[in-house]
Amino acid sequence: MTMFKALSKWVLVLSLSAVSCTPLDDALAGIFGRHMRDSRSFDPYENTIMPPENTVPFASGNMTPGVGRLNTGQPEMGVMAPPFGQADLPIDGSAPLGIVNPVQSDSTSLNRGNVMYNRVCAVCHGVEGVGSGSTIIDKYPLLVAYNLSGPRVAGLSDGYIYGIVRVGRGLMPAYGHQVSHFDRWHIVNYIRLLQRNAGNFPVEEVEEP
Repeated sequence: MTMFKALSKWVLVLSLSAVSCTPLDDALAGIFGRHMRDSRSFDPYENTIMPPENTVPFASGNMTPGVGRLNTGQPEMGVMAPPFGQADLPIDGSAPLGIVNPVQSDSTSLNRGNVMYNRVCAVCHGVEGVGSGSTIIDKYPLLVAYNLSGPRVAGLSDGYIYGIVRVGRGLMPAYGHQVSHFDRWHIVNYIRLLQRNAGNFPVEEVEEP
């Protein structure tokens, strides 16, 4: 009887060890037939799946241009910038994957850029983009954000600034999940306005000699 109890104890220990060494998602896969690490990645802020044939795709904020109307959401698949990460941001400040700003820098875009900049950027970079006077400066005095209106950022391409907003770099977090495709470009246009106001003309506006 004692030997039977000892054997039962070892069987129980071995069984628990086997289960504990199996990841939880593997255990769930035995119940539901699949586990999370094989699930398809889905980003609700990017159009990752082509629409079915003979259907009309809808993208939030992708409205027909007109008086008082502005694209603020996601574009159709053919317009969306291709996927890229921080490793794709060129060290010379040029546009990642050669992306080009598709949004005209008119008053409508600048007004939207002003709204979005003050909503998501000014907390760190300040209202005028110089880093000082930001909301976080009192709490984190050593964490001074980059001067967006200075000559350094003015020398970066529109596509590079768009990329920084989308995927982040260094201490700058990625805002691709919070800021839609078109709103990123509106922010870029507004940052260019801040640079011009500071006397630093963006690289796209500097004529070749």
